[in-house]
Amino acid sequence: SPAGGASLRPCSTRVTLEGINKPVIDRIIRVDHAGEYGANRIYAGQMAVLGRSSVGPVIQQMWNQEKDHLKKFNELMVAYRVRPTVLLPFWNVAGFVLGAGSALLGKKGAMACTVAVEESISDHYNSQIRTLMEEDPEKYKELLQIIKQFRDDEREHHDIGLEHDAEAAPAYSVLKTAIQLGCKAAIFLSERI
Repeated sequence: SPAGGASLRPCSTRVTLEGINKPVIDRIIRVDHAGEYGANRIYAGQMAVLGRSSVGPVIQQMWNQEKDHLKKFNELMVAYRVRPTVLLPFWNVAGFVLGAGSALLGKKGAMACTVAVEESISDHYNSQIRTLMEEDPEKYKELLQIIKQFRDDEREHHDIGLEHDAEAAPAYSVLKTAIQLGCKAAIFLSERI
């Protein structure tokens, strides 16, 4: 043993799992990872269609934040030893198709998609915040901070979408409702599978 009796064990990216509600944390991290993965694929699809347009830099800025979110959830998956959803290959394709498809409707269509998705995700994050606060706000302090920050980022993306004429998209309310139903289904499935 080195001087002072300290052990020289390698640093670990894992967190202490003692006393946590593992099934709840697994579901939260799994679905949030899937959601951030899907968001990345949506923005990739939008950039494939609109990347060189006037709205390209706005989409890129939001996508960059989503990349940071996904990176963090990749780290949390390892730290908490959570397996990803088996639906990632499906979300890979579905996210890109949704992003590119909405972008084919033009800037307003892409922004309508952003509003719908980001509203669904921020509502979902609020629900998770309530769950963790009821469980033990001190025990889940770090995870709560992350989810609150990401929720705030998603709200910002939502507002950017509104500022860029999302509500003027063709059949906005139908499009928004359809996308949000898809988000709810994706959340339900990704928590469980």
